[in-house]
Amino acid sequence: MVRPDFMPFESFDSADAAVERLIAIYDRNTAFLRDALDRVTHGAALQGRVRACYPSIRIAVNTYDAIDSRLSYGHVAEPGVYQTTVTQPALFKRYLREQIGQLLQNHRMPVEIGESNVPIPLHFAFPDGAYVDGSKIEALKRPLRDIFDVPDLAITDDAIVNGTWHGRDHEPRPLGPFTAPRIDYSLHRLQHYTASKPADFQNFVLFTNYQFYVDEFCARARALLADGAGGYEALVEPGGRVTLRGQAVESAGASTTRLPQMPAYHLVRPGNSGITLVNIGVGPSNAKTITDHIAVLRPHAWLMLGHCAGLRTSQRLGDYVLAHGYVREDHVLDADLPTWVPVPPLAEVQVALEQAVEEVAGLSGWELKRIMRTGTVATIDNRNWELRDHMEPVQRFAQSRAIALDMESATIAANGFRFRVPYGTLLCVSDKPLHGELKLPGMATEFYRRQVGQHLQIGMRALERLREMPPERLHSRKLRSFIETAFQ
Repeated sequence: MVRPDFMPFESFDSADAAVERLIAIYDRNTAFLRDALDRVTHGAALQGRVRACYPSIRIAVNTYDAIDSRLSYGHVAEPGVYQTTVTQPALFKRYLREQIGQLLQNHRMPVEIGESNVPIPLHFAFPDGAYVDGSKIEALKRPLRDIFDVPDLAITDDAIVNGTWHGRDHEPRPLGPFTAPRIDYSLHRLQHYTASKPADFQNFVLFTNYQFYVDEFCARARALLADGAGGYEALVEPGGRVTLRGQAVESAGASTTRLPQMPAYHLVRPGNSGITLVNIGVGPSNAKTITDHIAVLRPHAWLMLGHCAGLRTSQRLGDYVLAHGYVREDHVLDADLPTWVPVPPLAEVQVALEQAVEEVAGLSGWELKRIMRTGTVATIDNRNWELRDHMEPVQRFAQSRAIALDMESATIAANGFRFRVPYGTLLCVSDKPLHGELKLPGMATEFYRRQVGQHLQIGMRALERLREMPPERLHSRKLRSFIETAFQ
């Protein structure tokens, strides 16, 4: 086995020092793998397999001392040894500092940083923009996996967040919600699906299912940057095109010639405290896919802004629906989060959305009911449900008291619940198929022109309100189980 010198665990009582040690181990080990690949592709014959492992954080707690449990994270439930592997610690530097700092403060015990026994797959050892000459790989006399470790799906799963993790006797319990291989997998998938670097993603995320919202978001972002308002620094578009503060047009990079499946746009603020908008397109499969991957970045909140079918005669085109509950007929999460699990509304998010509607629409109290209803949203995986016998779906809508129907909202909310990411939904009624009001081309154009701008402004304002909250208030204990990881 060809591997770098082992770096044993060392104790740290400083979060900053612990994170710097993680960075040092990770940088050394990934550089070792890249260097080995370079030597192999230039004809070197290595003696045995090449391996380097992820860095790891470990803490041993030996008392039941009382802690301040008002915060939903930052502490372990009982005595024991807890450990997690770490990838790209420089990318997660701010997050790791906070999580380790909470452990040190709550348990008054040092953390240990060292090298784990989990190999870094060669595919995950390359930083953003690194280039591997495929022709040289194909010219190798031995298969790549005979020389290097490759991704292992047997250890790349969601067992921890799904609550199905079962360790062997004397094995450390999980300290974080995701393992390093799971995070690496998602970081690479994010770039593939969104044409964005993980570092560009902001902590407050909007999901939409229409390009109209993207166009409006970019226009508003450029206006904010031109005015210097809101503390925003840049707009980063797919492919790396950047518009900086004080400029009205892009200043660097070029837009990608072919948009990815789910393009992401980032209105950047210091500390990743800005807003990311992702056009997920149509359907629960896309909604699950993108939230599966964004979740590893540990955002502070995500919201769904989309269109829906209004199910009540009293609703008008352009009215808003604030989801307070969900009927989950999307089916993509049935195996990970059974449908009998309730997905509760989060008070902080609900209030922020309602206050944003009041502020932008200029209505409050009883008058607000003219344009917005709060209730249950049904999410379905059949876009052409209208073509089925109406008696079956209409009966279910009536029994659930659903007031709107769409294809993504329950998926995004349920995955937020599953991944402990605060979530919310504000939809806009774009048609009423049960009442004969279908979108005709002319009607749709006028509807989009009138409503998209206001709807997007409401979503952005709601996220700004959530950003003003202390993190300990936003990350509700409602999202945490009685068996949880210490890391948020």
